[in-house]
Amino acid sequence: MFGADGIAPLGPDTEIAVAALRNEGRTLMVVRQGNKDLGVIGLLDTPRAKARETLTALRALGIRRMIMISGDHQKAAQAVAGQVGLTEAWGDLMPEDKVEAIKTLRAEAKVAMVGDGVNDAPAMATATVGVAMGAAGSDVALETADVALMADDLSKLPFTVGLSRQTRRIIRQNLFVSLGVVAFLVPATIFGLGIGPAVALHEGSTLLVVFNALRLLAWRGPREAV
Repeated sequence: MFGADGIAPLGPDTEIAVAALRNEGRTLMVVRQGNKDLGVIGLLDTPRAKARETLTALRALGIRRMIMISGDHQKAAQAVAGQVGLTEAWGDLMPEDKVEAIKTLRAEAKVAMVGDGVNDAPAMATATVGVAMGAAGSDVALETADVALMADDLSKLPFTVGLSRQTRRIIRQNLFVSLGVVAFLVPATIFGLGIGPAVALHEGSTLLVVFNALRLLAWRGPREAV
């Protein structure tokens, strides 16, 4: 804004301060009274306390590529990413740019997008799976997401990934059992198996499927699923 539309440009000392803070990855605010520069304030987001620990746990689950996409300046995004152990950070992104970023990633693999703000909602809708931080998330982010974490706790992400994988395993097991029993009963009844034993086997397999699914209630974390 400074130096355009009739607004006086920044002074040389202010330009130097701006450049120095920007190189440190700060988000900048210039304070001015009239045409006199009073100073420059450099802000830097503080990573969540469990961010690095959470990313380490996700890597242990086999998730190799994690990217931070942000509307902040590229250097600011890189500075925060470095603090939490991320090697990729894409900054200077408007909401529509985030959507394009997700589309680019989806062309390569399935993508999960984690966010909490209004600006994240379009990208979450574009991702394969959208995950909203429930406690801090905006209404539109919660409505858009496929999964909503009810606590503003990043450490729940590895639990969510592990639980979804365990659920998929159990679904596959149940399908194998139920379809296998049907595949056995159809020819068995044709070749003389009585209706009583057939019903008993069928209902028994139904109970087995239910009890197998109930195992999810006792699941406590990814390590127990290994």
